[in-house]
Amino acid sequence: MQRRNLIASAVVAGAALTMSLPASAQDVLTGDTRLACEALLCLASGTRPSECAPSLARYFSISARRWSDTLRGRINFLNLCPAGSQTPQMSSLVNAIANGAGRCDAASLNQELVMWNGNWDSGNTYISNQLPDYCSAYINNGYTRLGDLTPKYVGDPMNGGYWVPANQYDAALAAYNAWLQQQQQQQQNNWGGGG
Repeated sequence: MQRRNLIASAVVAGAALTMSLPASAQDVLTGDTRLACEALLCLASGTRPSECAPSLARYFSISARRWSDTLRGRINFLNLCPAGSQTPQMSSLVNAIANGAGRCDAASLNQELVMWNGNWDSGNTYISNQLPDYCSAYINNGYTRLGDLTPKYVGDPMNGGYWVPANQYDAALAAYNAWLQQQQQQQQNNWGGGG
């Protein structure tokens, strides 16, 4: 009888102990589900530690012939994370990341936003200072904190303006202003206004 009570007590104690313990190994995310959650965290942040490399590699490896299929695949991947579709705000974050991540950094904007000003025979190109809607949604989402990666526009579009990361803005603005002053001085010298 004592042995039976001892075994019953051990079973009850074991059950109570497992109920009060934190998440077990069974509750830890694995595979694409884990990578999707990590990608959400990494892409919503302004820092990219080395721990982000596997999840970002998996995310950016999703590619299809048509851009709309790539977006759909990336959204489906991010939605593998249980938190990705829990609230409307998280769904908005998933869509903003899928549309903006990797396309809204300064280098990408300087390539994507090249515009033509002129007619068929003559004109010039410039880089627009207007963020695309998908970048505004990504950058201004309540859950993203891009910090130093947030793009900022330097200068005037019709006079050599361009995008830089936020942490390079002050130096880029100083360089742009020095370049602009040099250009104005050369124009004055060419027109005979220089003394």
